[in-house]
Amino acid sequence: MKSAEIVIKKYGNRRLYDTAGSRYVNLDDLAQHVRAGREVRVVDAKTGQDLTRVTLTQIITEDAKDKPTGLPLELLRQLIIASDEVRQEFLMWYLKSAFDTYQKLQDTVQNRLSEVQSAVLSPVDMMKRFLGATPGTSASQQPNEVDSLRKRVAELEAQLRKPAQRKPSTRKRRR
Repeated sequence: MKSAEIVIKKYGNRRLYDTAGSRYVNLDDLAQHVRAGREVRVVDAKTGQDLTRVTLTQIITEDAKDKPTGLPLELLRQLIIASDEVRQEFLMWYLKSAFDTYQKLQDTVQNRLSEVQSAVLSPVDMMKRFLGATPGTSASQQPNEVDSLRKRVAELEAQLRKPAQRKPSTRKRRR
């Protein structure tokens, strides 16, 4: 289920107002919402113009100030150069494709990790089944092989305890 969109109004003094939370927020607060998977939309308080793209870009640039990482310098230069619409559309398509590929890779890694986890748990499940405690069923619902094996061992031990009847030897003794 998708969470409700959070509408942020941006005022002329650059203050951001969270209409859902009825409070003023900063760029870090918006970044936390986005990282948590919430839909955020930023609009100009006077005109209603959508400022989401500009504000999210601002969050990225503010975050990049503190770290030497971020977008490669050459990519940033190409973004500035791509002023005409065709080049800009191509660059946006390329970035989206790269991001989609990254997401697919992340999903594949997560799926593989889940498979590995289930493979690790399989021996545990096998031992539970062997010992008569299969998940989802009670011990009373399964034939209790352990008890029948114990009974059989007890019968065999009882037979060994009985004095063996000696039969006369068929060998002849030497004189």
